[in-house]
Amino acid sequence: MNGVGLRRVDGPAKLSGAAHYAGDVPSAGALFAVLVSSSVPVGRLVELDRGEAARAPGVFRVFGPGDLPPLPPLPSPPLGHEVIELQERISYEGQPIAVVLAETLQQAHAASQVRASYADRTDAVPFGNAPEVVPQGGHVLGATDEATGDVAAGLAAAAVRVDEAYTTADRHHNPIEPPATLAEWDGDQLTVHSSVQSAVIAQQTLAALFGIPPEQVRVVCPFVGGGFGCKGYVWPPQVLAAAAARDTGRAVKLVLTRAQMFTLCGYQPATRQRVELGATSDGRLTALRHSSVNASSRAGDYVEHAPHSTTWLYDSPAIETHVRIERLDRAAPTPMRAPHEGPGMFALESAMDELAHRLDVDPVELRIRNEPEVDPSTGLPFSTRPLVECLRQGAARFGWAGRGPVRSMRDGNDLIGWGMAVATMDTFRSPSSARMHLDADGHVTVTTGMQEIGTGLPAMVVSVAAETLGCRPEDVSVRHGDSEFPTHTGTMGSMSAMNLGSAVRAAAQEILGKLDAGGATDTLDAGDGPSGAGPSGDGRTLADRLAEAGLTELEAEGRWAPEESAGPIGRSAHYSIHTYGAVFAEVRVDVDLGLLRMPRLVGVYAAGRILNPLAAHSQMSGGAIWGYGQAVLEQSVFEPNLGRFLAKNLAGYIVPVNADIGEIDVSFVDDDDRRASAIGAKGIGELGAVGVSAAIANAVFHATGRRIRALPIRIHDLLDLGG
Repeated sequence: MNGVGLRRVDGPAKLSGAAHYAGDVPSAGALFAVLVSSSVPVGRLVELDRGEAARAPGVFRVFGPGDLPPLPPLPSPPLGHEVIELQERISYEGQPIAVVLAETLQQAHAASQVRASYADRTDAVPFGNAPEVVPQGGHVLGATDEATGDVAAGLAAAAVRVDEAYTTADRHHNPIEPPATLAEWDGDQLTVHSSVQSAVIAQQTLAALFGIPPEQVRVVCPFVGGGFGCKGYVWPPQVLAAAAARDTGRAVKLVLTRAQMFTLCGYQPATRQRVELGATSDGRLTALRHSSVNASSRAGDYVEHAPHSTTWLYDSPAIETHVRIERLDRAAPTPMRAPHEGPGMFALESAMDELAHRLDVDPVELRIRNEPEVDPSTGLPFSTRPLVECLRQGAARFGWAGRGPVRSMRDGNDLIGWGMAVATMDTFRSPSSARMHLDADGHVTVTTGMQEIGTGLPAMVVSVAAETLGCRPEDVSVRHGDSEFPTHTGTMGSMSAMNLGSAVRAAAQEILGKLDAGGATDTLDAGDGPSGAGPSGDGRTLADRLAEAGLTELEAEGRWAPEESAGPIGRSAHYSIHTYGAVFAEVRVDVDLGLLRMPRLVGVYAAGRILNPLAAHSQMSGGAIWGYGQAVLEQSVFEPNLGRFLAKNLAGYIVPVNADIGEIDVSFVDDDDRRASAIGAKGIGELGAVGVSAAIANAVFHATGRRIRALPIRIHDLLDLGG
């Protein structure tokens, strides 16, 4: 791709209103559904008075526990929450206990007239007050306990040690589009328009629940108004809409309210972490131990694998990680941008900054001294690892050499601090496919089941297709978002560009192979591709070559999957494959008021081959803003007396706005990784959110001399700083 990149090809449809989201899809004769939720966190529903609601104008039916046919149990995942039916047993506040169906949405809000009575009520146990337990079931990110070398001996031999605790908060995704589902049955054929991040996961899960083959479930979702992980799995509202539609024989539309999104589509759980570091006097690590406990629910052991990246990031002869959960009376958590590494790297990179300070070693230099040659836990070679280049380029762009001692930089009433942290993410890989059609006038149509979630995936598809075929980007269009299209695993886990892009490349190469009897020429290389040039190098357009072959059209289906030896989530058996970055932040702290501002941030990243620089810059900038929210604003306060998240709206849950964000400088180093994918790309969707909170917290320490180990950083944490 050229050095600038493609503008979003989905932009005009979104700006004009032509792009339909799940809640926009019309359906004549559809019933509207509104959920009635439990007001208690633990107990038993003993009475559900639905008489007044049932008599309200337009109300068609009020379903309660036992009214809908039972469904078979499924694990989480693919379910977001294992309690999917209307039940009398209450396991979390906000649990659906009834569904009101009416002719209009306004009439369905007769749900407010349903009265519930409970028995056996008990208080919800807050995080920190329940036993720490080993999560059950397999976990694709790794074992709950991993160890290499003798950590105890390494700590005992260390000249300098760090042993500190760090915490992160419960956080909610809050995409602008609420989850919505329109479900309709035609005999045994179920069609669902639903806001999902994976049509195929929704298709297979609904098929298993309703006892029909997957091919009898069609899931349609071309556009998602943001997901960030909360629409990756199948949640109770989707299931209840489909169950109600089957029972009534009519289409049913169910759209969550903003308040319901705080309990019915997941959240990132709070973590409590401990990091122990041992090092020689010159800063070489001798041991590293990282343990984490996260809040979970009693309906599925969700694990926030915070120590995950600790296993590959730094060179240490001894590394040990432990993961535990607390089973609590609350709704189920789920992955949230960026899961695992997002909370975990705050702790690890804060501890590394503490070690640098105790050693009186520059934080950048400390990380370079502990750069491994191979994966320290597995011994595998890295597929690519330009982290040191990211560190050096980032330091130069930021002006890091001008950094003074702790609390030495000031501008009037503002204490100024500079902090940095490393970013890294695992690389998830999964099968993907795309169908390509070339017509007589040279126009190319790519069809795939992927969802456009706001990241600009259609432009990526256009870019790879045009580059491989040697045609103009404007000659390529994309159809997407239907389970009847070629399968794409999901728009999640920062894996869509590499997986789908590789499938598009394969389809394009098959088209070229059919056009050229001698086989396709691979025009995709590590350098820049065509920037709008139409014909191939010999001057012939695709239409010319099609005509010369005596054809009026061509079609090919491309598929890509990780190598057969790859493990779960596409983990390579031969290489350690990850993405990296270096984040540098400047903060200003008002010495009297404790107000924290971030005037600038620099991020330099190694994230595989960048297919569309314009979209990549946007993604990483958005990730940095996401990380700022984690650092200083976002927290879902759990009220133990009520057993619920206290604020279920955007008035009480604070997210960043433009006025919060200063200058963001994002750049990339060359990192073409053909071991990761056929097109050299890796994932960028979550990497930008990692490391930002640690860089900000480390900058706060540099500005004030006060170490903050709990997120978010609040004003009261920065009061009484002295003159």
